[in-house]
Amino acid sequence: MNNSRNRITRRRRKRLSEEKNEITLEPKELNQCLEENLEEIRGKFGNSSDLIVRVFKMGKPMLHRAASIYIDGLADKKMTGSFIMERLMSEIPLMENEEALSPEQMGNFMKESLLPITKVEEIKNLNELFLLLLAGQTIVLVDGWNHALGCALEDREVRSITEPTSEVSIRGPKDSFTESLLTNTAMVRARIKSPSLWLETMKIGSITQTEVAIMYIKGIASEKLLREVKDRLNKIDVAEVLGSNTIEEWITDDFWTPLPTILVTERPDVVSGNLLEGRVTIFVDGTPVPLILPATFIQFFQSAEDYYLTWSIASFLRIIRVLSFFITLFGSSLFIAFVSFHPELIPTPLLINLASQREGIPFPVIIEALLMEFTFEILREAGLRMPRQVGQAVSIVGALVIGEAAVMAGIVSSAMVIIVAATAIASFTIPHYSMTDATRLMRFGMMILASLFGLYGVGLGAIALLAHTVSLRSFGIPYLTPMAPFNLSDQQDVIFRLPKKFLTKRPHLISQINVTRSGLTQNSGKTIAKSKGNNNE
Repeated sequence: MNNSRNRITRRRRKRLSEEKNEITLEPKELNQCLEENLEEIRGKFGNSSDLIVRVFKMGKPMLHRAASIYIDGLADKKMTGSFIMERLMSEIPLMENEEALSPEQMGNFMKESLLPITKVEEIKNLNELFLLLLAGQTIVLVDGWNHALGCALEDREVRSITEPTSEVSIRGPKDSFTESLLTNTAMVRARIKSPSLWLETMKIGSITQTEVAIMYIKGIASEKLLREVKDRLNKIDVAEVLGSNTIEEWITDDFWTPLPTILVTERPDVVSGNLLEGRVTIFVDGTPVPLILPATFIQFFQSAEDYYLTWSIASFLRIIRVLSFFITLFGSSLFIAFVSFHPELIPTPLLINLASQREGIPFPVIIEALLMEFTFEILREAGLRMPRQVGQAVSIVGALVIGEAAVMAGIVSSAMVIIVAATAIASFTIPHYSMTDATRLMRFGMMILASLFGLYGVGLGAIALLAHTVSLRSFGIPYLTPMAPFNLSDQQDVIFRLPKKFLTKRPHLISQINVTRSGLTQNSGKTIAKSKGNNNE
């Protein structure tokens, strides 16, 4: 698998090598002539109408020619006018010997004394200038100076914080991530107020230059895991990164498996909880769903709601989700196997009812099941793609009408409609959509095996699926951890969730440095109490 992955990577790099010569900006130095710099910038952007260039003079006697450049819609025009144009064009007494100021001295004076902006960067080449300009900064050029100033005055329109749509919680917080990287990381920092929460950023994509951030808690996250994550991110060689799914497909351990090996979420509290367990989160600018890794199989059946309910209710709901997974995966295939190959295992009254229902059905059971399953998948997809006001109504009414009409027309039996509906409803109980999709896909394989070999085919498929799942890894962590390999201390928060005062250990394969949850809190509490006692004395 690794050899195949390396061959694909080499082919992609070879394909992109020619493109890089055209799409990668070479580090060309800035010119001292203002007009030549402006001509170079305008030519690179093709004289785009949203590239705003304003040439002006500044100083008490207007000695120096300068220009401000920004992209309309990315930079704040009002702040650019107030903090740059107004400050530089007004007759501010700079110093008595202003005539002796060189363009370089004027640029440094602007950076240190004139521009009341929190972040001002000195730019030395066109590559850096283009990146900051496209990031929303306002660029200031001075005639005669081969450097420029980048002023952080971004004003990109972003979506406001709303309630989660795919991970709904009744008692939990109602905020979800947005497309803004800074907003997302700030929401996590608001929950974990610790200087040990570190953030490292990089840019991936030779054209898009997408900002990608790695967040982890220093002292809890494994150093080996961090090195592996950084190595995989550094090996990504693509021209565009438009979402976290691109990163996910590049860094996943096995991209041939339908099972998800990286957890995605839209909830800040889920990210915070996983960071505190020693996991690493990858944020991608422009995407409201960060990546959490490593991910284990049981994580996809755990919901944020579990930690806002009592331990008994949370454990009960987890059992229901796991049972629903098996119903979704094996429900239709077991029905096909019993009816087609093992009718003697069905109780006689039920068998008589099933036989009477199938009188006049022109198709075998497998064709009947596939017909209904594909119909339901079409209705589900149509409900998602249609406007929200009518999507649910169309999917529900369509399922009822088509199911009843199919039974009345003698195309399918009523028992098949019940089985397909039960498996479909069971799939909705899985909290994470990526695992729901994988289960929906794998059940078709189980149905085909059941139609060929009966219960033996279902058993063969279950054994093959179990062997495949055991072989999976997520950044070196076994996918079925802590069930295989079994670890007794980690069973406190797997299928059953114990009361929180008993959740004293982090997963030992995830966080290999600071495994105890309460150690830091107890020590810090003792230190605070001791300091208060000393102060009272």
